[in-house]
Amino acid sequence: MSKVALITGATGQDGYYLAKLLKSKGYTVHGLVRRSAGRHAEREHVFEYLDKCIPGDVTDFGTLCRIFEQHDYDEVYHLAAQSFVAESFSDPFSTWKINTQGTLNVLEAIRHFAPHTKLYNAASSEMFGNESAPQGIDTPFMPRSPYGVAKLAAYQLVKNYREAYNLFVCSGILFNHESPIRGELFVTRKIVKAAVAIKKKRQKELRLGNLNAMRDWGHAEDYVQAMHMMLQHARPTDFVIGTGKTYSIRDFCLYTFDHFGMNYENYVTVSPEYYRPAEVNQLQADIQPALFDLGWQPTHTLKTLIADMITYEWNNS
Repeated sequence: MSKVALITGATGQDGYYLAKLLKSKGYTVHGLVRRSAGRHAEREHVFEYLDKCIPGDVTDFGTLCRIFEQHDYDEVYHLAAQSFVAESFSDPFSTWKINTQGTLNVLEAIRHFAPHTKLYNAASSEMFGNESAPQGIDTPFMPRSPYGVAKLAAYQLVKNYREAYNLFVCSGILFNHESPIRGELFVTRKIVKAAVAIKKKRQKELRLGNLNAMRDWGHAEDYVQAMHMMLQHARPTDFVIGTGKTYSIRDFCLYTFDHFGMNYENYVTVSPEYYRPAEVNQLQADIQPALFDLGWQPTHTLKTLIADMITYEWNNS
């Protein structure tokens, strides 16, 4: 019999790629979808890969209990989150409720109704803050945003439930990962979208914040492979997932505009309004455990990621 999996936050970028991957492996896939999320834009295609769409919200513990009472899941991929770091400064309350309380709700529902179910939790490199790069599983956590703090609390809850209740629950500390369907508020999609619009003469300039921030960017298509592999691992183990390479936002602009033979300096201007109240300077993953213990490695480079995003944007704008 095929395995049955539940994806929370199924309409997000990672939810789409993960549902597609699981279906290719013969899974029956259920998606927990907020009623307000709706069917829109680039996320519409995820419904092609969902055998069952369940309306609900991870902040509603009662709903989660009913779901786990009614369905027997082999695996749960907890991706639901308020995932925009800048938004966490303006609305820390919702960020905490969704990212931390929501994770606690999922853990409690599994503990009471499905202790045999394996759980993957999406943690974040933002938990590291400005700790020296590269950051690995033993690097101290020093988050510099309400988002990072909330994700760290959720990460610690997963670790605690694993140790206290002997559950197969683990977290992937994912570094920045993008795709053609990345939300338009994220800087990578914003850069690609603007470059295409400028090339098509629909836009004249692009305003950004800190161009010197360094990030480890990978492709979501690779990272969902790691999520699945973590739940097939012999024991529940937390892993850092990234490419091990770091580039600045300036580099991302350079490569994107260079794709069209344009100099980004002629179009990109820095605006203080896009700076965060507390900046994270450099994120770079130490992926040795993922390479050797998990057997996972990324297949995309930054340039192939950008090319993928540009192709999609050009054909759909």
